[in-house]
Amino acid sequence: MRTALILLFLVALGAVPGSILPQRGQAPEKVAAYFADHKTVAPWFDRLSLFDVFAAPWFAAIYILLFVSLAGCVLPRAVKHYRSMRARPPAAPRNLGRLPQSESYETDASPEEVLAEARALLRKRRFRVDAEGDAVASEKGYLGETGNLVFHLALLALLFALGMGNLFGYRGNVVVTEGRTFANALSHYDQFTPGRAFDTDEMAPFSISLDKFSAKYEVSGDKRGQATDFQARLRYRDSPDSPERRYDLKVNHPLKAGGAKIYLINHGYAPTFTVRDAKGQVAYQDSVPFLPMETRTYTSEGVIKAPDAAPEQLAFYAILWPTAVASGDGKQIVSAFPDALRPVVTVSSFKGDIGLDSGAPQSVYKLEGIGKTLQPIKGGQKLLKPGETFTLPGGAGSITFDGLKQWTSLSINHDPGRIPALIAAILAVVGVAASFAVRRRRVWVRASAGKGGRTVVQVGGLTLGHPTAEFDDIVTALRGPRDAGKAPAADADEDGADAGPGAAERADAEPGTGSATEPKE
Repeated sequence: MRTALILLFLVALGAVPGSILPQRGQAPEKVAAYFADHKTVAPWFDRLSLFDVFAAPWFAAIYILLFVSLAGCVLPRAVKHYRSMRARPPAAPRNLGRLPQSESYETDASPEEVLAEARALLRKRRFRVDAEGDAVASEKGYLGETGNLVFHLALLALLFALGMGNLFGYRGNVVVTEGRTFANALSHYDQFTPGRAFDTDEMAPFSISLDKFSAKYEVSGDKRGQATDFQARLRYRDSPDSPERRYDLKVNHPLKAGGAKIYLINHGYAPTFTVRDAKGQVAYQDSVPFLPMETRTYTSEGVIKAPDAAPEQLAFYAILWPTAVASGDGKQIVSAFPDALRPVVTVSSFKGDIGLDSGAPQSVYKLEGIGKTLQPIKGGQKLLKPGETFTLPGGAGSITFDGLKQWTSLSINHDPGRIPALIAAILAVVGVAASFAVRRRRVWVRASAGKGGRTVVQVGGLTLGHPTAEFDDIVTALRGPRDAGKAPAADADEDGADAGPGAAERADAEPGTGSATEPKE
């Protein structure tokens, strides 16, 4: 148990960087931004797998050790508990008067009648009953220990389900622009992390089309510009032959398609451009996802690459202001609001070799070789509004800002262990509730012949934790109307010893010896 607690602490400690630092599985663009902002510490964090904590080898080692530790603790306890449930209730101690709860009275009924009535009453109250000699032993409350074991076994099942999901599932991120369709194929993902045993041929053939993305913002007050709602209007198919359905995707309201869950995790703007080369031919025409430079006003940046332009390739670096206004000193442009109320784009133009023909991979958000293979065009900066065209100096071509769309980043998670994990979590909650609500209780009844032909009845009770009122109810029911109000018999223990911890052991001790035998479990 000590080892399990230490490992649980390590799991919690290891999850801290996964909550503080951006994770590749959820937000790869934020990881890239962290590398750009923290060029010294980011590579060290990456060596320690702190940007992918829950898939790190050291986290998996803690996870497996915790699983083994819990199994070694719980499984032997479960076997012992099963045997205990099938065993006879412990025999009555010699001295019931020393138990934490005890009562004694006399009755006109015979000992046999008293014991028979006690057996019937205790069975009615769902005690397990065993009669031996002049006493009846009973016990109940195993549900508390059962709940404790169910909690730990459910925790094991939860760990197993999470491991199964990581082994046979996958997760990935994709950016979808308004008017575009995403098909669930490996080549269409921007970032994809499969489980070790996952086969990409088993990917469900669902598709998602983004019709429109909308966001609502506070327009006044101290929270002006703060987002209040995001919604992506989608059309999707579970398979190419299935009917098309509509769904409004919101934060914390994922879409279920093809056995996967699709979450809305981010959004931004995607300006549409048309680039013509020196010959007047269209070299590029598409919407380009821009990355937010800051989320308060969604001022964003991006690049446009036209490798098919002739005679020289063209490229552009652009900054978008969704609601463009002049700064306080009037010397620059700023965005006053995150919504696209007055969108403006500034472009800086370049020509030369973009470097795509070399075969080396490039980021779609960055221009490579500036000042070397790619040269800035003199006078190639321009401020554009939607619908405006900028003709590049020297007849190099032109660029048109056609309009503005929005993109959304979707996280797609296929986890076959999700339902088993949910069931295990529910069982764990039920088990821990039962372990706190139910306590082990034992009641013994002894009946023997007393003076004057009357029967002396002794009742003793032992409850794990604080005594309950159930014992008093049992005594009242045993005494019945005929014995109610009669003086109790003298306790067998006349020395007035207090009943406290260890009372069951003292009650079983031989009189006058000063030592107690082990409880008869």
